[in-house]
Amino acid sequence: MIFLLDTHIALWALSDDKKLSKEARKLIADENNRIFVSVASMWEIAIKKALKPDKIPLSGKQYLHYCGQAGYELLPIRETHVLSFEKLPLHHSDPFDRILVAQALAESMMLLTHDSVVSKYGPAIKLI
Repeated sequence: MIFLLDTHIALWALSDDKKLSKEARKLIADENNRIFVSVASMWEIAIKKALKPDKIPLSGKQYLHYCGQAGYELLPIRETHVLSFEKLPLHHSDPFDRILVAQALAESMMLLTHDSVVSKYGPAIKLI
């Protein structure tokens, strides 16, 4: 399967945080699965790091580096993602979560998230 990681899922996986579920760990570690992270997550981290440096453990540059080391593939934001974003119902107001949903839908990926509100977007979302 092809998975796109929600920002928090990716951060937890990179730091081996106990908040990451066993199911998520298994899916991410499975060599048969392709794991993607979005440029949108890197952007979100860069913004949050600038606003609250004590709350975000990595810079955008560090995040990109560690994702590469972990073997995660980087997904850019494409025009089709923005068009998909425009069609989404307003279940969630966070623009970063919404673009991740749009990317997952446009690319036929499964978005791994811990956010129950994001799971309202349907079967392309896996709540873990």
